[in-house]
Parts: sequence; structure tokens; C-alpha cells
Amino acid sequence: MSLKTKAFIYQLLSFAVLFILVRFLVASYSNLEGFWVPLTAFIAGTILAPQFQAVKTNEGEKLFMKWIFMKGIKEIK
Repeated sequence: MSLKTKAFIYQLLSFAVLFILVRFLVASYSNLEGFWVPLTAFIAGTILAPQFQAVKTNEGEKLFMKWIFMKGIKEIK
């Protein structure tokens, strides 16, 4: 599996986990109804999910992660 595919899967899984968690919390603990619940969860998941990217370097292809809760960029592989 290529690193671009892994980056996409990691990003999708992290967004999905955050989306489901925020959707449950918003539905349970707020007065929002209708399409506002998933819309709020989508926006929060988009902002809070870490970003993964595969980059070709001189040493080969590497996977990097950037997250709002971490300072700088972290090399995964």
C-alpha cells in the first residue's frame, strides 16, 4: 500500500472518529435539531482532525502529520 493511500485512510479514519464523537455529544448535550447536528459535527471534525500527507524527499517517500493540538509537523514514516 502506498503512503498516499495510508495518508488518505488515516485522515478519513481520524475524521470519522471525531465526526461520530462530536455528533453524539452535540445531539446529547445541545438543543440543536435537524441538519444542524451533523453540520456542526462536520465542521468540528474538519477543524479538529489531524492532517496527513505523503511527501517525496531525498531519502524517499515519507508520511507527515500536522495537528492543531501539536506544535510543528511530525514524521510518521
